[in-house]
Amino acid sequence: MPVFEELSKSTSFGGRQLTLSHDSTSTGTRMKLSVYVPPAAERAPVPCVFWLSGLTCTEENFTVKAGAQRMASELGLIVVAPDTSPRGEGVANDDAYDLGQGAGFYVDATAAPWTPHFKMYSYVTEELPALIREAFPVRPGALGVMGHSMGGHGALTVAMRNPELFKSVSAFSPIVAPSQVPWGQKAFTAYLGEDQAAWKAHDACELVRERGFPTQILVDQGDADGFLEEQLQTWRLVDACKEAGQSAKIRMQPGYDHSYFFIATFIDDHLRHHARILG
Repeated sequence: MPVFEELSKSTSFGGRQLTLSHDSTSTGTRMKLSVYVPPAAERAPVPCVFWLSGLTCTEENFTVKAGAQRMASELGLIVVAPDTSPRGEGVANDDAYDLGQGAGFYVDATAAPWTPHFKMYSYVTEELPALIREAFPVRPGALGVMGHSMGGHGALTVAMRNPELFKSVSAFSPIVAPSQVPWGQKAFTAYLGEDQAAWKAHDACELVRERGFPTQILVDQGDADGFLEEQLQTWRLVDACKEAGQSAKIRMQPGYDHSYFFIATFIDDHLRHHARILG
């Protein structure tokens, strides 16, 4: 792994849980990520799934809270969880939790002061997949993406815009219509400017209607999620999938909130979903 610096390594369910860093050409910063490598990867190339985290998260949240390693080991999946934004001295930021560092929204910023470093779309669709394939035994054509909240938005949009790259997609509590809700409107105005036509290219509901996705979309949403009514509005994605004839399993889970307790409860289902499609 010459491009990656290994920051930590632990054995988990027979595989390796790694924390890595590298200099990113996309963001112009040092980026961190976690990678789980299952035992099966020591024998042959295996499928790989990216996890995109939500607002305020780093590469660590999913790694230590989701409990994905056991099922990833059993299914033989590499799981990659990058940080949610560029960070560091000289990187633009905002005092609010929902803009700036920790809130990259998986877009390439075109407006100042964000343009120089906030290139998370390019990072997760171009640079990082290439680096992972170079460093780890990823089976060709077997890459999926999943995520939570802001990262659920990211997973859905990067998959639909890049079906030749991502063959499977799922999301927990995604922001399905960022053009229509406060989180997305704030971030898109800052990163992409006032032209709302540019926003639609990063709006899952718009993309379902315009492009769709070749395989089934899996979404889990808790009905006790405090962000559901104002920020997530899952029903918009349900309607868009029906209108477009998109194969989708969108499940409202009674009593569950927005936390990683919710994610840990259903992460096995999502990993099985990706393993079934990726083969």
